[in-house]
Amino acid sequence: MVCFRTDIGATNGHPVRDDNDTYAKQLETDVLIVGAGFGGIYLMHKLRQQGFKCKIYEAGKDLGGIWHWNCYPGARVDSQVPVYEYSIPEVYETWTWSERYPGWAELRRYFDHVDKQLQIRKDTAFETRVTGAEFDKKSNKWNVKTEDGRQATARYLLLATGFAAKRYFPDWKGLNTFEGIIHHSSFWPEEGVDVKGKRVAVIGTGSTGIQLSQETSREGATVTVFQRTPNLCLPMVQRPLTPEDQMKRKGEYPRFFEDRMKTFAGFQYDFSDKNTFDDTPEEREAFFQKLWDNGGFEFWLATYADMLYDAKANDEAYNFWAKKTRARITDPKKRDILAPLKKRHAFGVKRPSLEQDFYEQMDKPTNEVVDVRETPIKRFTKTGIETYDGLHREFDIIALATGFDSVTGGMMTMGLKDVHGVDLSRRWAKGTYTYLGMTCAGFPNLMFLYGAHGPTAFSNGPSCVEAQGNWIVDAIVKASKENITYINPTKDAEEKWHKNVTQISNKTLFPTADSWYMGANIPGKPREQLNYAGGIPLYEKETRAALENWEGFITA
Repeated sequence: MVCFRTDIGATNGHPVRDDNDTYAKQLETDVLIVGAGFGGIYLMHKLRQQGFKCKIYEAGKDLGGIWHWNCYPGARVDSQVPVYEYSIPEVYETWTWSERYPGWAELRRYFDHVDKQLQIRKDTAFETRVTGAEFDKKSNKWNVKTEDGRQATARYLLLATGFAAKRYFPDWKGLNTFEGIIHHSSFWPEEGVDVKGKRVAVIGTGSTGIQLSQETSREGATVTVFQRTPNLCLPMVQRPLTPEDQMKRKGEYPRFFEDRMKTFAGFQYDFSDKNTFDDTPEEREAFFQKLWDNGGFEFWLATYADMLYDAKANDEAYNFWAKKTRARITDPKKRDILAPLKKRHAFGVKRPSLEQDFYEQMDKPTNEVVDVRETPIKRFTKTGIETYDGLHREFDIIALATGFDSVTGGMMTMGLKDVHGVDLSRRWAKGTYTYLGMTCAGFPNLMFLYGAHGPTAFSNGPSCVEAQGNWIVDAIVKASKENITYINPTKDAEEKWHKNVTQISNKTLFPTADSWYMGANIPGKPREQLNYAGGIPLYEKETRAALENWEGFITA
């Protein structure tokens, strides 16, 4: 039986309704924010400080964004703390973490803490899905409709839906015929699934697939991973954190958060000033080993400056990765599938996942890795999965870690219409166009963050959210001070920004791989760079310059 969870209950018994006007059938507000994850909460907090009336519409039943939805086995963040948290003093001063990379349950507790400090829930309408939004040129306001028939009017419409809001289900034959337990990772039941002694299949080896496989292997009788492309995983190097040590460092946090915004991806480390072949082979080996031992994304984002630009330099990084990873796998067949000597794509042009013991778990004789490039899935049956080599494997549980229509998918399913009545899904059908990665021509007073053409997938989430969130708040404040009620980017500005994003990307190795960075994971989606690959410092410089005199905007 196919069990696709459509939502989960509010955590910790929090009410989803309030007595104020948040759920009004005809809501009027200065700013309407869609999404109550890191981005929506940050925008709400900052705009309230400036005196604006704000409301949030959230499809789920509680705060947290992706951490409201994700509760599959092993789900945890891949950016270490305190990088992965708000730089808001009233939040971080009274909070400590239990480990370097928190899991989903602790992240939900963090959002409870955020709400206690910032009072977000009282102005958030949960279980509220936006199905239509159109700008009224007479009033210069947005009219927004919800799935249950409510309406809202707002001067500004801000989208904080995140880059992974639309789930992807491949069109496999017989998917609905399987009579066991089957879930997409983002529809995992809140109460969990008992995998002990069960035959488990995990389809997909993105970050979610790696975490699911790693965790279910601890109790499952067998775990079979269906892999299309090897995930070039890096060691997480997880470790516990003590409240005492964290509290001692709180005084350093203001400088820490300031410094993270000076790095390419918003972490506490950055690329080296040196290129790969500036070092001798011995020096290079020692440098790689140091990054490897530190764990996390350092081997990806604190390495040589030319690693993501020069193919030969990239080969050196891949060869080191393969050597370290292959040494952990005893089964020769699995070794060649999971960590082939000949790389399928350049290292780092697909997001590496962080693992703890994934390779050891997959190396177990009871587990199997299926290369679906060699033996694709043919169909689902009542009891399992049949591949094109004629084999039929039986399972009790199937986990679909098939990912998302990333970066653009969420915004394209909200019924957003431009001033001419054309839906955004039509506008972006043949290519994505934004200005500054935060606005779209023909959609006045609409801004978004952590989406198309921003640093999004090439950054730590909270760092990107705060960089873009600060720009959006400053734009609204500037418009208010200058008595501007209408802000609309020009088509020419969009064209130039699209060209800018593409040119920056084309200098790198990112376009050489079919990744979700390039929209290549969804059949029929235009293959194009969806993220700004110039790093957060350059992004802030370019976007701030445009805001100074409303360059690229029509205002009234």
